[in-house]
Amino acid sequence: MSHDAMPPGPRASRPAEATNRGRKKEQKRKRKGLKITLGILLALLLAAGGTLYWLYSSLDGNIKGVDINKALGDDRPEKLPTSGQNLLVIGSDSRAGAENKALGGGGSVSGARSDTAMVVHIPEGRSRAVAVSIPRDTLVTRPECTKADGSTTPSANRVMFNGVYSQFGPACVVKTVEKMSGVRIDHYLEINFAGFKDLVDAIGGVTVDVPQDIHDKSSGLDLTAGSHKLDGTQSLAYVRTRHGIGDGSDLGRIGLQQQFLLALLSEVKSQDLLSSPTNTYKIANSATKSLTTDEGLASLTSLSKFARSMNGVDPGSMETIMLPVVYDKIDPYRVVAAQPQAKELWKAIREDSTIPESAKKSPATGG
Repeated sequence: MSHDAMPPGPRASRPAEATNRGRKKEQKRKRKGLKITLGILLALLLAAGGTLYWLYSSLDGNIKGVDINKALGDDRPEKLPTSGQNLLVIGSDSRAGAENKALGGGGSVSGARSDTAMVVHIPEGRSRAVAVSIPRDTLVTRPECTKADGSTTPSANRVMFNGVYSQFGPACVVKTVEKMSGVRIDHYLEINFAGFKDLVDAIGGVTVDVPQDIHDKSSGLDLTAGSHKLDGTQSLAYVRTRHGIGDGSDLGRIGLQQQFLLALLSEVKSQDLLSSPTNTYKIANSATKSLTTDEGLASLTSLSKFARSMNGVDPGSMETIMLPVVYDKIDPYRVVAAQPQAKELWKAIREDSTIPESAKKSPATGG
């Protein structure tokens, strides 16, 4: 079993929580619950430099498109006139191809799962954004979905969220998110392991201040506390490590992912990479080679148009929230949406209104 296929085991490590209490209090002072996905990195870069992408029509062939609207049909949440735009960003742990297999740890794992997922809500006016992450180990109700061969499969309860992608593909993931949230998803964006690695390597690596020694035998990540400049392979291991920090669960790596996102944006800003056509092309080529979107974004023209419409959004002020969850009473290795917090959160997203503070707290993390 690969390290990502291992259950997070939150109950097995309860004694360690006492030693982590001080760290959790510190994390509460930060924006709570950021669950970075691999794809959100590309979305932020596009938002920062979308005005240049129209120059690179030769990259159109890199982008793979999926017709989400055709696959889902009319059984979807209503699109409200003031609901803004909603983007589902997926980081796939696909082992397809030699590079993805090596980066994912190889082994006997096949297919692909939605390793991380984030609903990015851009309100009307597009001057701010809210990102809601869905923990991969969340148990959800999967609706009836259509398989690749055209046949349908009945809905199922208590299905692990990240398994929906591997069994039924992107359209079923979108449908599952829409059913659980009542939020109409306008666009879909997915990037895999290789795309993330190449994106970091294209900007020359990212410097992070590692908060504590990390020795993760499963991923091979071995870092001492202090400043380190990470290449693409190391960065991927850093944002994916579970066993090297916290309680060993999927929720434990949230702090590292938040830190890495800020470090990445700082690196891009300090180097002014997006002002250089050569560097912009290099970044775009690295990212788009591993990019899958809905048909509405499956070209550089449409992708850059969408990115330019987000130029008013400051990534540094993006509000980041983890879907409020609690540990499942039947399976302590999994989590379920906490109520009424989750309902309040999704209602605010649907109505494009201010998210209540109570909806930003997740009982499973003590936040």
